[in-house]
Amino acid sequence: MNTINLSKRLQTVAHFIPMGSRLADIGSDHAYLPCHAVKKGIVTFAIAGEVADGPYQSALKQVQTEGLTNNIFVRKGDGLEVVEPGEVDCVTIAGMGGTLIANILERGKEKLTDVKRLILQPNIGAISIRKWLLENGWMLISEEILEEDGKIYEVLAAEKGDPYIGYEENLESGLLLGPLLQIKQNEPFRKKWTNEKDNWKRILRQLEQAGDKPEIRRKKEELLHKISLVEEALGRK
Repeated sequence: MNTINLSKRLQTVAHFIPMGSRLADIGSDHAYLPCHAVKKGIVTFAIAGEVADGPYQSALKQVQTEGLTNNIFVRKGDGLEVVEPGEVDCVTIAGMGGTLIANILERGKEKLTDVKRLILQPNIGAISIRKWLLENGWMLISEEILEEDGKIYEVLAAEKGDPYIGYEENLESGLLLGPLLQIKQNEPFRKKWTNEKDNWKRILRQLEQAGDKPEIRRKKEELLHKISLVEEALGRK
């Protein structure tokens, strides 16, 4: 992977960046995504944010090597603290857990006033992001699910609007599976949730041998409910 030929995962993220955006890429690592966006003419201004020194230095070096220091500003800081209010109108956060991404958004809410689009790619736990978007007035405008190198990734794009649009049929199922993803149900979607369902059934069998304590019963009920949601969704196609 390089700044021209991104991974399939990051290419999907880049696809959702509106032309002419002022971009902040949080957790930018080698700054491949902002470099790509500038070189492709998608954006002319970007911030690459990193909290750890190693990735920060890697991003700095990459931007210098690409000759993009006038367009991309590499900043060291935690989450959205690298962004000044009103400085960007598009934020990308990719390659982290969903809970961490939701926490970054929550801690930096005051920086999102002028942001028009969020593009979020959790490695796991997309439900945490969907809940945060729902609670904070962000509407899912698109979702993609893809497989790359044996791993399945979800990409969520959101803009300010009615956060309940798309969830009309079943809020709980939509939060877990993705309200838009469960309509399309492509091959990676069906593979992911078939595997999740099989794993939950395996855990359930183990719990059957673990006695009848209240916490065990609660866990079993939770797993049975999630299995039911997935089976119902997969059965629609």
